[in-house]
Amino acid sequence: MRTNFKSKSAAPLFLAASLTGCGNVPIEENALAAPAFDPARYFSGLIKAWGTVHNWQGKLTRHFVADIDASIANNVITLDESFIFSDGERQTRVWQLSRNADGHYVGEANDIAGQAQGETNGNAMRWSYEMDLTVSGKVYRVRFDDWLWQIDEQTLINRAKIIKFGVKVGEVVLFMRKQSSDERVANRSE
Repeated sequence: MRTNFKSKSAAPLFLAASLTGCGNVPIEENALAAPAFDPARYFSGLIKAWGTVHNWQGKLTRHFVADIDASIANNVITLDESFIFSDGERQTRVWQLSRNADGHYVGEANDIAGQAQGETNGNAMRWSYEMDLTVSGKVYRVRFDDWLWQIDEQTLINRAKIIKFGVKVGEVVLFMRKQSSDERVANRSE
C-alpha cells in the first residue's frame, strides 16, 4: 500500500531541496523525563487517532481519523491501523515492532521500505524509515523522521517530517488516545 500525499506539483519539492536543509535533534534533547514512554505498555488495546497532512509549505492538504488495534504476542507489538482521509481515501497499515537486546526498536509494515529504526528516551520515541509516497500520481521514495511523545497514560502526540534529498517536503501531525471500555462500545455503534 502506498501513501498518497496530495500536491499540485512535485517541482516545488525539488526546488525546496536546493534551498534549505533539515535539522537533526538528538532524542535526549527532545524528551521529557516523565511519563516514561514504554511502547509495549502504551500500544495495547484500541487507540483512536486524529491527524493532519501538510505540504512542504506547511499548508494543510487533508486530515484523517484512524483506528488502531494494538496487541502484543511473543514480544512483538502489532499495530493494525485503519485510516479514513477527508477526501474519502482509505488506507491500512500493519506495523510489527520489536525491541532489540540493545534497547532499540525495529519495525516493519506493509508499505515501508526495509526496516524502521527507533529508540526511546524519557517520554519520547523517534523512528526513521523510508516509504514510497504517491504525489500527484508519481511515486517518490521519501524518509520519515517520526517523533512520538507520551503526554499521559492515554495520550500520545506524533509528528512525522517527510524528507526528500535531506529537505522537509511535508509533515503529518497526529494525536492518539487510548480508548476506554465505554469509548470502545460507543465507537462500535457509530
